[in-house]
Amino acid sequence: MQVSSRLLLDTPPSPVGEDPKVHMYTTSFYYLIMSASCLAPPCPSAPQQLVGVVGLEIHAQINSNTKLFSGSPVRFSAPPNSLVSFFDSSLPGTLPVLNRRCVEAAVMTGLALNCTINRKSLFDRKHYFYADLPAGYQITQQRRPIAVDGELTYNLLGGKNRNQVIRKTVNIKQIQLEQDSGKSLHDDVHSQTLIDLNRAGVGLMELVMEPDMSCGEEAAAAVRELQLILQALGTCQGNMSEGQLRVDANVSVHRPGEPLGIRTEVKNINSIRYLARAIDYEIQRQISVLQRGGTVQNETRAYDSKSGETIPMRDKEGLQDYRFMPEPNLPPLIVYGDNASLPTGTDACQAVVVQKIREGLPELPSVKRDRLVRTYGILPEHSFTLVNEDGLVEYFEAVLKATKKEPRKVIGWVTNELLGHLKQQDMSVSQSKVSPPALAELLELQEKGHISSSVAKQVFQEMWRSSGKTASQIIQEQDLGLVSDTAQLHSICQKVVDSNPDEVLAIRNGNKKVLNRLIGLVQRETKGRADPVLVKEILQEKTS
Repeated sequence: MQVSSRLLLDTPPSPVGEDPKVHMYTTSFYYLIMSASCLAPPCPSAPQQLVGVVGLEIHAQINSNTKLFSGSPVRFSAPPNSLVSFFDSSLPGTLPVLNRRCVEAAVMTGLALNCTINRKSLFDRKHYFYADLPAGYQITQQRRPIAVDGELTYNLLGGKNRNQVIRKTVNIKQIQLEQDSGKSLHDDVHSQTLIDLNRAGVGLMELVMEPDMSCGEEAAAAVRELQLILQALGTCQGNMSEGQLRVDANVSVHRPGEPLGIRTEVKNINSIRYLARAIDYEIQRQISVLQRGGTVQNETRAYDSKSGETIPMRDKEGLQDYRFMPEPNLPPLIVYGDNASLPTGTDACQAVVVQKIREGLPELPSVKRDRLVRTYGILPEHSFTLVNEDGLVEYFEAVLKATKKEPRKVIGWVTNELLGHLKQQDMSVSQSKVSPPALAELLELQEKGHISSSVAKQVFQEMWRSSGKTASQIIQEQDLGLVSDTAQLHSICQKVVDSNPDEVLAIRNGNKKVLNRLIGLVQRETKGRADPVLVKEILQEKTS
């Protein structure tokens, strides 16, 4: 029996608008700049110190209209228990029906992460009891997951001036499909726990990363890169504030060359910033325990964001028996390499074909960064900023289409002026008060010499405050155009020369750098409106 005959059709939903707080902490340099402990090699003459070892387990909620094994809709913040089918609530006699969209999403994610896609994978029951798991077991893939042996390449900025791109790779052990559980809502006032099963049965991809990382910053950079990949693929929206991406970190310490130490698991970290802090705290905590002669306990811990510490939840000394068993109500999951491998009579619209999915892969973040550097000649670190901020690449390219200004000059405005204002007001790129055409107009006026660079920044500030006003309108209303009248500039320059005889003498004695001070004084007199090229020529003439 082929599983393709039991797949539900499900088309991916249209893009959902991002919560502006989702990217509150996604300034690229936060994820790119490594702490010295991650990058600096140990001194050969020093004794080997304890170092951190980090592996991750990431649960990514599949971007699907319906759940993994039922037709119930998937929607965040719906009224409690309003999106629950008979199967989700585990009524007797109900059977799972696999959602094809979820299978395709897992295959697409596996391909993007260079995984081997298993043509045949299996479902299992993992037994444990929680009130929000009404069946008493979770359907997962323990014996043979859908994808194995992948890798994720991520980048960091290091080196002496933090401008050297360092590329690292973390191996991915497997990607498996499984159900999510419901949600327990604890009411301390009435001493009761309420159960919301809206999330029960939602499709998840669990990505297991090998312990190839050494600190919180590496883990944060890897998770951010994965988040960007999933969002580019459309397989997961990656909104951590809504629980669409949840991270468990396995942390231990050891001396290089020795066996790995006893690990602890830090559960359910819901932000990339907290992930880095939790891991770094846990590494230092374990090192302190060992240096005092203690023993690290094999336990599960939680991260308290208020105190910045990890706190014990439960120990793992006793191995929990999940009593795994094959899921009897689901046949093996079969995917096909290409259309030629489809069995005779198989409906190609129902089957999952790897080649078709591979051909539909979008431009991935790493490829996009390389394209930006190659096409526009920008620095690699600028490409990280553009790609790491949702919608910033599109904004940058839209500005370039409307101006003749060089990309290297435009990038400074986008990553400094625009992004600085967005971060200051906790806004997303889509909420920018200055549109790409409006910024392009401002840059064109500067490029053509109608305004100076300092006035351009002043105009940008006014455009941000007075949303809707164009650069030309602001320049005209506030009389900010360049002072290019030669006679007027000669008069102002002469006044500056007469008022600063010491500087003039220094210039005449060969100290040409002092000329910049006089240029600055002229700009102050004209409120930044003087043509700097013309001012320099006049001052050189008057101080020669």
